[in-house]
Amino acid sequence: MERDRNAADITPLSELTIAIVHDNYPYVESLRTAWGFSAYVTGAEKRILFDTGSDGTLLLENLAKLQIDPADVDTVVLSHVHHDHAGGLTGLLKVNSRVEVYLPSPSSPRIGELVREYGAAVVEVGGPRQICENVYTTGVLGRRIPEQALVLRTARGLVVLAGCAHPGIRQMVAEIHERHPGDIALVMGGFHLEWSMSRKVGTIIAAFRECGVRCVAPTHCSGEKAREQFQEAYGQQFIEVGVGKIVRLTDLP
Repeated sequence: MERDRNAADITPLSELTIAIVHDNYPYVESLRTAWGFSAYVTGAEKRILFDTGSDGTLLLENLAKLQIDPADVDTVVLSHVHHDHAGGLTGLLKVNSRVEVYLPSPSSPRIGELVREYGAAVVEVGGPRQICENVYTTGVLGRRIPEQALVLRTARGLVVLAGCAHPGIRQMVAEIHERHPGDIALVMGGFHLEWSMSRKVGTIIAAFRECGVRCVAPTHCSGEKAREQFQEAYGQQFIEVGVGKIVRLTDLP
């Protein structure tokens, strides 16, 4: 994949906050868990909700407890349209229909129709594209289950958000590293390693090191054994995450 030729001309983000607002792993006791993933990203030109989890009611409750106004969301990026990542979309659209929704293409036509019925804008994503300054989608990766990841260029390196990593988290990170120059400060989200053997996880960790991944924050479908293996390998650069966890750019080395 061609590298991002304009990266050198862009001043990277000096501030970034990622709040996990829907997850099956607990972190803040007052927040409810459910299978799925959603993260609220601020610090760039647009405020982005990456995935919406499986339950719109739970999503809105958790946002309220974290004092996040859903009306502040500018953009929704769906990694893919499985229910545990897109099921909360309707709940959000009921309270904020002024968003733009980035959908991986091809997806179910019904998802696009639903978004338009609420009056929100649909952006169909095929290849890589810029969402706003310093924020990119990888475009659709993989063949069996089309999925996109979110990439943010920061003063401390790239930050990557993955939904479920169906195309393979190793392949996704390698693709991002090929397109965007520089080290990767953080990879966060679902790594899809629930049933993976330790040997496979080890090869992924080695590949992460080759791509300059400094910090990891696996959650959702990553699997407890894989999380433990990443924690052992990364030590203090392993970030324990779950619903309610807030990661700021200043937390990254």
